[in-house]
Amino acid sequence: MKRLLASLALIAAPAVFPLPANAQFSGGVVYDPTNHAQNVLQAVRALQQVEQQVQQLAHEVEMLENMARNLETLPANVAETIIRNRINRIHALMSEAEGIGYGVAEIERDYETAYPEDFGETPPPNAVLVGQSRARWRQSRSAYRDTLVTVATALEDNETDADAIAGLVSRSQTAAGALQAAQAGNQIEAIQAEQLIQMEAMMAAHYRADALERARALAEAERGRARTKAFLED
Repeated sequence: MKRLLASLALIAAPAVFPLPANAQFSGGVVYDPTNHAQNVLQAVRALQQVEQQVQQLAHEVEMLENMARNLETLPANVAETIIRNRINRIHALMSEAEGIGYGVAEIERDYETAYPEDFGETPPPNAVLVGQSRARWRQSRSAYRDTLVTVATALEDNETDADAIAGLVSRSQTAAGALQAAQAGNQIEAIQAEQLIQMEAMMAAHYRADALERARALAEAERGRARTKAFLED
């Protein structure tokens, strides 16, 4: 395009030289150099406008390509399956807890029976007291086991989570556009949220075991008092 403009400018050059007359005859045809030069300059200006329009179109095409890249999504949702599996797995473990579990209604229904505040004026027979004591011991033992299983499950998931986060970081660094980078960042945050949920589950399991053990200790102290009272009365 630039070479064409330069050639047209050279064609228009004779217009700057003085001519003996505005109109010259050549073979019966009237030749007007000034008019010829003006026509050439108009053609040059028209070509310049075309070149500007071509450049503008090229910029628009580039802008559309950038927009398309920015709107391109990640090929797969890495975090979605991981998070769903982890949370469901932890929930299943907690729902399988033996004895008094995590439900509010269940606790309100069974706690007073398993851990009575007192055994009344007339305590049950020793065999009944011993059976209740053993049931409370099994409750505490299973609660500590549930805590260990929950912790072990969360630790098993750490390696998978670490690989997933590393892959998402790599994808964010090589993202085709802004949307892919944002999606990778959102998935990393989602996995971090899932890990916080696992930590919450581990804390719940730990505090459950600790609370049941403390309740067992209080119930055993009351059982001992009741047995002593029954022995002295006999």
